[in-house]
Amino acid sequence: MAWCPFAKKLELQPESDSQAAIRPTQFIMHSIAAPWDEERIYEYWRDSTNLESHFGIDYDGSVGQFIGTQTRADANYRANLRPDGTGAVSVETASNLKHTDPWTPEQVETLIRLGAWLHEEHEIPLQICTSASSPGYGYHRMFADWSTGGTECPGDARARQFHEVVFPGIVARATGKTTDQPAQSEEDDVPQMITEVEAGGPDLKAGEWTLLKMAADSAIAQGPCRYTVACYVVVSGPPGTRVVGRFHDLPLKTNRPSADLRQDAGVIGKDGTLNCLFTRPGDLVADEQLKLEVMADADAKVSHRLLRGLRWTV
Repeated sequence: MAWCPFAKKLELQPESDSQAAIRPTQFIMHSIAAPWDEERIYEYWRDSTNLESHFGIDYDGSVGQFIGTQTRADANYRANLRPDGTGAVSVETASNLKHTDPWTPEQVETLIRLGAWLHEEHEIPLQICTSASSPGYGYHRMFADWSTGGTECPGDARARQFHEVVFPGIVARATGKTTDQPAQSEEDDVPQMITEVEAGGPDLKAGEWTLLKMAADSAIAQGPCRYTVACYVVVSGPPGTRVVGRFHDLPLKTNRPSADLRQDAGVIGKDGTLNCLFTRPGDLVADEQLKLEVMADADAKVSHRLLRGLRWTV
């Protein structure tokens, strides 16, 4: 079993030794609907219920670990242990009684640090889960198979933070994008918020990449800058159609884009729509732009676009 080196070890017994082994492929984030620190969460798992999570995080960012990450914990219903031996790592986080408050900056930092460690330790892929069993990162209410009776956990505010701050931060930390940055003044450390919303969009011809404008301009960001962005795209088309996206950096002097690996957004559901999310942290030099392309494997159409992000001038 694996124990996180920066978490306080508060081992639950007999669960830690008696529960089945898993191969971790997911990291699922929860709010516990109580303002508890890691010690109190441990006591609750130990004394009051037969459920448990792997980790617990207090408002101040301190983190405890209750079960090794290669042992089943029971906070995620059918994601706890699947027939193929895979399972989810779970974290409970302190919250108000109705889990309507956002994560504190300290909690956000610990979630990012923990998510990056799980990627390094267990090779959990740096992607948002697209189904209840697909590998990656998510939060409790994303799929019915993760909750016995339905849940709003971790709350609207924290779901937004997951998409806009936490998951992009995990990707940045795990890929080293936040290291070796030039020294910034205190004023430069304050990021510019990016928010752009646009209804409608282009038709997607089967098997062809299409440049996607997030607003009037096709550039999501322009350098010199550091950034982290989340692009939400609604695609309509035949059920079962797979949609993928890729970012690219475009140097204006050469006009020769450098394309990323594709990000798989999933397949269009029975209702004929798919809510896609494409995320990327990174850097742009002067006269370089960040753009996004999407592609579907059948004719489809973009019906809505939303861009949220942070931009630091360098």
